[in-house]
Amino acid sequence: MKRQIILLLIVFSVAAQAQTPLSLADAVTIALENNYGIIVAKGNQQVAEIQNNWGTAGRYPYINLSLGDDNSMNLNEQENYNSNRFSGNANVSWTLFDGFSVRINKTRLEELENLSKNNTAIMVESTIQSVILAYYDVLLQKEKMATFQEVLTLSDDRYKQMEDRKSYGAAVTYDVLQAQTAYLSDKAGYLLQEVSYKNSMRNLTYLMAVKNKTDYELTGTFEALPKEYSFADLEAQMLQNNKSLQNQFVNQRLLENAIAAAKSNYSPALDFRGGVTGTTARRKTANNGANWSNSASLYGNLTLSWNLYSGGNRKRAVQIAEIDQDMGLVKIEDMKHSLTNSLAKLYEFYLVRKELLEIARENVKAAKLNLQISQEKFDSGAINSFNFRDVQTFYLRASQAELEAIYYFIDAHTSMLRMTGVIIQEYE
Repeated sequence: MKRQIILLLIVFSVAAQAQTPLSLADAVTIALENNYGIIVAKGNQQVAEIQNNWGTAGRYPYINLSLGDDNSMNLNEQENYNSNRFSGNANVSWTLFDGFSVRINKTRLEELENLSKNNTAIMVESTIQSVILAYYDVLLQKEKMATFQEVLTLSDDRYKQMEDRKSYGAAVTYDVLQAQTAYLSDKAGYLLQEVSYKNSMRNLTYLMAVKNKTDYELTGTFEALPKEYSFADLEAQMLQNNKSLQNQFVNQRLLENAIAAAKSNYSPALDFRGGVTGTTARRKTANNGANWSNSASLYGNLTLSWNLYSGGNRKRAVQIAEIDQDMGLVKIEDMKHSLTNSLAKLYEFYLVRKELLEIARENVKAAKLNLQISQEKFDSGAINSFNFRDVQTFYLRASQAELEAIYYFIDAHTSMLRMTGVIIQEYE
């Protein structure tokens, strides 16, 4: 009775804590809202959006305003006086033309914003993949715990059976000790698996950035749903949607922008400077009282500047920018080739994982049937405790292997979805 109570406490120790239902979609949604990395990436994206402005690019003029008040007092033998001088100045500076650099700068800011958006998307993809794998890892550990519980129940029944046989004189102490050792070993395995389950749950809640101690009950089903894919279709999706490759295209456009910026240095620049200055002065003496004087001046100037020669620096800058552009094209081809190779490996791995999953399922069916037959033989005395323990251990390993095959298949499938750039559409 004592062992039965312990078993019941073990079985319901985790179940009693699970209160808040959590689906995979809910876990992804919470993570996208709270994940620390995504918050930082979105902040950087907002900065890039703010900087993408015509004012930052240099289209608009700069207006400055200044006010001053100068006071002085003069003491001498002839006459003492004090004076005040109030001044105000407003000026405008505006680059009217600078070799289309304003338009070039605005284009660069737009590409930097696109780059920031892609970086956010990459972080979102990474978070979604991590949450999916963490979610299914919790289900994996839970299923493993159920398998350990099943074997533990069998070990407990065998242990009680040996004790009953010993009381009737049909078994000796050695048989009881063997059954007890198996029971304690399975109990230790279950307790360790329970720790793995709790740690896996902690990892999931960290990815979701949940700080309060919420006990979740995962409502998802731990199963693998193989799908048929064409490598040509996957490759086309990857070349179109992969965010890292899209970032490389943005970088290439930035290199083209750098060439335009270098060439704009050959153009003249036309600047406007204008403003108004006003001054009010007061001089006060003991004999003559206060005297006031006012003055104002306006000015507006245009300056045309053209750097005709700078020691070949502009030419070299254009040459370097063009070389960088050529190297960027090589990097794009390199990335395409690398991604295609990685996708091919991942696709083959996906197919192998699908086959291994079928093998694991067949293996666990055979192991379970063998366990049932062996249980009957053991109860009837046709096999000894050692043979039954071997069958029991084989079933445990086969069950664990099937669960791991399911998880590894989900891992391969999720990685393939991320590489092709469609994981956001699948899970966001």
